Amino acid sequence: MDWKTFQALLSGVNKYSTAFGRIWLSVVFVFRVMVYVVAAERVWGDEQKDFDCNTKQPGCANVCYDHFFPISHIRLWALQLIFVTCPSFMVVMHVAYREERERKHQAKFGDSIKLYNNTGKKHGGLWWTYLISLFVKTGIEISFLYILHRVYDSFYLPRLVKCEVSPCPNQVDCYIGHPTEKKVFTYFMVGASALCIVLNICEIIYLVFKRLVRFTNKLKQRHRAVAVRHGDFDHDHEDDDHDSFNNCNVPGSKRELKDKPPSFRKVCQTPYRPSLLKFEPKIRASAPNLSMTS
Repeated sequence: MDWKTFQALLSGVNKYSTAFGRIWLSVVFVFRVMVYVVAAERVWGDEQKDFDCNTKQPGCANVCYDHFFPISHIRLWALQLIFVTCPSFMVVMHVAYREERERKHQAKFGDSIKLYNNTGKKHGGLWWTYLISLFVKTGIEISFLYILHRVYDSFYLPRLVKCEVSPCPNQVDCYIGHPTEKKVFTYFMVGASALCIVLNICEIIYLVFKRLVRFTNKLKQRHRAVAVRHGDFDHDHEDDDHDSFNNCNVPGSKRELKDKPPSFRKVCQTPYRPSLLKFEPKIRASAPNLSMTS
């Protein structure tokens, strides 16, 4: 298996991961892939040759080995690493899909109009893709741990196993090669897998919590905007009613008072007569004297 190509493919996932995702990727490569390539493959290099039984019956050792080791540890861990890292490619493929859409959109409408502010930002569908990939990775890790626990009885490797499977003539004692070393590596790989599960759960909680905080802040901003609008509307109406009620006794400007006609009471209380009554002497003076002298 070419782990360098595998690492090159996963290096793009680090760009779009959170802090927990980067730690998870480091744990996968340093504590799982490196240990697998450097040490684990050599320990389980040819474990069937190291499986010795105290009989020379043809086929007995092979059948007993298949009975106690139906799935090799090293091949099971290789499958686990492949299946665990595959969901991360969902995020890379989604980002590539966004970039292709952005390229087509800019080619059609110009570079000034963007379809995405940032194609790698976890919003909308990419957020759901990232969250689903975390759930899938967690489920795969738990499934492989369950398989390993189910097959090898709590990850324990005994030094001696007793086999009674045909074609063995009777109960045969078989010995596992390097049992302590294999046990240490088994516990180490199980612990690294459990650590990856914890990191995935922490990242899920972080993403959901961050999304809830953002959603809550948006709701608060909307409520504040609506409250400010209602407050301004009510304040304007209250000011208008207050001014119209309280300004009934307040004299208006000089121009307003000048334009208004005088009241009837004021006209009656003036010591002079209106200018219309002053025309009476003139009318009498201009009338001809019709009195006849006697």
